[in-house]
Amino acid sequence: MGEKEHIIGLLLGTEEDWPRAFETLVRRLGVIADDSGDTHRLTTRRVTIEPFDLRYKPRHSLVIDRLAYWYYHPREWLKKAALMDDVYLLNSPFTFQSMEKHAAYCAMMRLGLKVPDTVLVPFKNPPDNARYAYTATRYNQPFDLDEVADSLGYPLFMKPYDGGAWVGVSKIRDSAELHAAYDTSGERLMHLQQAVEGYDVFARSLTIGPETMVMRFRPELPMHDRYAVDHDFLTPDAGDEVVTISRLVNAFFRWEFNSCESLVSGTEVHPIDYANACPDVSLTSLHYYFPWAMTALLRWSAFCVVTNRQPRLDTDTRRYFDIGDDPDLSYDDKLAGYRKLADEYFETERYTEFCATRLAHVDEMVHEWVSSPAFDELLLETVRASFPPHEHDRFVAHFRGLLASWVHDNAGS
Repeated sequence: MGEKEHIIGLLLGTEEDWPRAFETLVRRLGVIADDSGDTHRLTTRRVTIEPFDLRYKPRHSLVIDRLAYWYYHPREWLKKAALMDDVYLLNSPFTFQSMEKHAAYCAMMRLGLKVPDTVLVPFKNPPDNARYAYTATRYNQPFDLDEVADSLGYPLFMKPYDGGAWVGVSKIRDSAELHAAYDTSGERLMHLQQAVEGYDVFARSLTIGPETMVMRFRPELPMHDRYAVDHDFLTPDAGDEVVTISRLVNAFFRWEFNSCESLVSGTEVHPIDYANACPDVSLTSLHYYFPWAMTALLRWSAFCVVTNRQPRLDTDTRRYFDIGDDPDLSYDDKLAGYRKLADEYFETERYTEFCATRLAHVDEMVHEWVSSPAFDELLLETVRASFPPHEHDRFVAHFRGLLASWVHDNAGS
């Protein structure tokens, strides 16, 4: 018996608020005992970018990746750590290549999800590659962009196949807007996708391990107002379907820290975006939901390293396709089958028991921290770094009010 240390690596870009929050909670977590009597202590270390020997042995047990979806050098470091050293990664660098949406659309269409009809169109401008002109002359077929759009029907959306943060996304209402958006797309490869008109609600679900928070999302508002605090905006059946889709996507691709966007129209749930390598967890975006996100990330990280959960690089798609391809299964039957596979992948039952017996103090610990002057200082510093000086007082009051609501709602939880 003894104490084992587990280093949680944070591979970061520009964010500072949630990493500081996570680091604080890890320091406050204390030791965790396992069934054998050993104890485990988590520590954090921010990953730096530097030359690395492919045979060196990293000390990290787990790495939370927020950078490698666009920065290739750390992506290759993650691949080495996964292939050679069994370092647990959030998320898989093998299926999360530059937030590419295309494979996710294809897979989920085959599994029978109600993804709007989508067409991939060639580049507007040729890529900077000497071989492109020769290849295009021989093999690129001429096409009528208006015919493609007419086959989908207006309105529709044009969006990058590998985009994120709504960059390059345009709502297209007619031929003039279609050509204007396509002309400005340049060398970006674009999807055209049917719009879901008259939907009732836009749901954004954040999933970390086997935990999911479904939030009402208002994309037309500024980022600090997009997540509404609304606990009953979906029917139980629609809410359960959104959760199932979110966990299905993650289990299928081995993503364990991801967000999913769905449009809910009546009883129909249409997933429209569910490949987000760097899901939004900033304090000034999530506000009320920020403590939940930090708690879930802490619990899942602790579970993975303390139980020595082994990383799964194989995607095992055939088991999902066997369900999706079965003509005798109804849509509800397929969802139930996918949920079972997702729960199996995430070890949901074991995780729930682990949280109840090994991490029972975490909710109270997080509540105490969010109620403390230390958290308020983090909030103040984040607001000052995020908004112009003349708006500081307004936003400090705004976010303090939302977090005070969370503190009240979760007292004694």
